[in-house]
Amino acid sequence: MRRMMRMLIMGLALGTALSGAQAQQPPAPLPNPAAEGLTGSVTAVGDWESLGIAIPAFPTDQPVPTSAEGGNTEALGRNLARVVYGDLKNNGLFKPTGPDAVPGIGYGEVTAPAFDGWRARSAEMLVQGFVKSGADGRLTVGCYLFDVALGQELVRQGYVVRPEEWRRAAHKCADMVYSRLSGESPFFDSKIAYIAETGPKDHRRKQLAIMDSDGANHRFVTNGQATALTPRYSPDYRQIAYLSYIDGRPRIYVYDIGTGQQKLVTEARGPSFAPRWSPDGRYILYSMALAGNTDIWRVPATGGESVRLTNVPGINIGGSYSPDGSRIVFESDRSGSQQVYVMNADGSDQRRISFFGGRAATPEWSPRGDQIAFTCICGNLRIAVMDPAGQNMRFLTDSWQDEAPTWSPNGRIIQFFRTERGSGQTAIWQVDLTGRNERRLKTPVNASDPAWGPVLP
Repeated sequence: MRRMMRMLIMGLALGTALSGAQAQQPPAPLPNPAAEGLTGSVTAVGDWESLGIAIPAFPTDQPVPTSAEGGNTEALGRNLARVVYGDLKNNGLFKPTGPDAVPGIGYGEVTAPAFDGWRARSAEMLVQGFVKSGADGRLTVGCYLFDVALGQELVRQGYVVRPEEWRRAAHKCADMVYSRLSGESPFFDSKIAYIAETGPKDHRRKQLAIMDSDGANHRFVTNGQATALTPRYSPDYRQIAYLSYIDGRPRIYVYDIGTGQQKLVTEARGPSFAPRWSPDGRYILYSMALAGNTDIWRVPATGGESVRLTNVPGINIGGSYSPDGSRIVFESDRSGSQQVYVMNADGSDQRRISFFGGRAATPEWSPRGDQIAFTCICGNLRIAVMDPAGQNMRFLTDSWQDEAPTWSPNGRIIQFFRTERGSGQTAIWQVDLTGRNERRLKTPVNASDPAWGPVLP
């Protein structure tokens, strides 16, 4: 079961300084940043991409062996800074310089940076931190953001984590920096569910898998004996709904991450697929094929009677709720080809919103509520976005086969999977809303059907 991190509060004792010639003053206790009223320079949106951020290794006052993946606390401090650097570099907004390209700092410099030296290196922002190993075996990680030009601290946070959770502390640090500089909600401390694929392309083994937002901490959830598809995290991260062929026919199951148990969502009369959670976690949408028709149904997440939301000739698939839960976007071929439709959460007022050339599939509502991402079948398969009225459509990718978009928790980045022409190899990619910053996410095997969960509590 996932263990919770505890945020440090004002007055936390950070331990004793080193004795003798090496003695240094430890960093100050970490207060609640919201209570400090800290101010600093404001960076315009257009300046983000050229904002220089230096991130030296996080020092420790006393290297102590730990059971963490990163080795002792001295080595772990460098790995923590590397994760922060990777997060900020890969989101497409900043140009940070990581711990392998800048000089290290002493423990006493964490809260008293050598600003003149960083100015000489053309750093505009500075991320410094520390890591300590406590008597109980847990790690204390501090994170500070400084405005180098002003010579001023902007914000600070601290975390107490178990050694195996050190990456979460790094993601939280990156989230703090990202939010303070961009003014947007964080997203690095989140997880992704996806389908891990192995074997020849005409006989794939498809397993449910999960990993951190940067591709680390990968693990398989199912054993691959039954094909798994289209996973979706519950809003509280405790469960994953997905399609499984456990008994030879497609049905929706919910996997409990804490217990490892799974249950059948509903004893559907026909093949069911494409599960989607409601924003409050109370319901699951799914599609069911019955008597030559495919419609969208809603069932309580705890089980019970299903309610039919669409009832027209054709194939209706893939409902995705708006962030407030009031509307649902879905795909339907009732007009003769796959197009995007919206309806109220109770199934009323169903109307088509896509009218461009080509077809549209797998629509997904942005967490911000202002856009809908979908797969445009327009010659090639491309990821596109439009507003909820079906206007202002634009393409974000232009490859051979990109499909199944899923949003980052803050609605800035879209993840999808790409199939290579000829080989049939699949991989998870992501692109930001500019369409310029595209990158592949590393996975140990082929990957498809990504589902980005919310920020971890």
